[in-house]
Amino acid sequence: MRLYAIADLHISYKQNLEALHEITAHPEDSLILCGDVGERLEHLVEAFKVTTSLFKQVFWVPGNHELYTLPGNQKHEDDSDKELDKDLRGDFKYQECIRIANEWGVITPEDEFVKWEGEGGPALICPIFTLYDYSFRPAHVSRAGALEWAMEENVYATDEALLHPDPYETRDAWCEALVAKAEERLEAAVSRGIPLIIVNHWPLREDLVTIPSVPRFSLWCGTTLTEDWHTRFNAKVVVTGHLHVRRTDWIDGVRFEEVSLGYPRQWQAAKDKGLGVNQLLREILPGIETPEDGKTIWRHFGIPSDHKSG
Repeated sequence: MRLYAIADLHISYKQNLEALHEITAHPEDSLILCGDVGERLEHLVEAFKVTTSLFKQVFWVPGNHELYTLPGNQKHEDDSDKELDKDLRGDFKYQECIRIANEWGVITPEDEFVKWEGEGGPALICPIFTLYDYSFRPAHVSRAGALEWAMEENVYATDEALLHPDPYETRDAWCEALVAKAEERLEAAVSRGIPLIIVNHWPLREDLVTIPSVPRFSLWCGTTLTEDWHTRFNAKVVVTGHLHVRRTDWIDGVRFEEVSLGYPRQWQAAKDKGLGVNQLLREILPGIETPEDGKTIWRHFGIPSDHKSG
């Protein structure tokens, strides 16, 4: 019994949808889908249908793309399931995602945390949902000036147009409420006396956000409110996605795994080496041993033998 994870499948892309169907069966293992499966509810249905047939248990947390409301995509005459075609925004879209996950038996941030008894255990698998509050920014940049600061480098996230905070007034307010809820649940979980596997789409720490091509995209990458959660809540591993920069880090003795697949061009180098989605699945438990130097492992090609430390 092993625990695997992958994020940012983005199956609206044909190549990534094909990759989803290329995942091999792991009937005794479990899988974490760490957000950004796709934008439409149909994407979730497809991902859950495939992965629940391949793995013993599937866990899912939302990314920003699952929360999008796409203009004109909610009503399609050829859709057989009209119940999916609703004009859903914000938390209402999230709740519909939860409904679909429940239909497929997928564990979500709204479910009881699951005790892992397989290899690398015991541990408590804790899916959470925190969003972001624009606090991943330099100290001299105010919240009011944050978007302007990003736009100085022509950075402006699609979220600003497609991710609505309803019924909250702002994404910041929604994030604050989500963080408070997750914090309460993790406090209760850590009292059980076993290590936690914290699963969230967005990184918990700003120092793990390294996106060389668009560094100011950090605004949409998390909240400083979660910076100490890995030690405060006795994490064994923290699993995230979102950055499309695959890596493994160790901070304060805790392993951090960024497990994204990314857009097709972002894993083309792995394909060019004859590696596919099965090599890009990240083993979370039992997982890789802590190296003596504790340096970041950049997982450009997925499997450890192709990594370079730095």
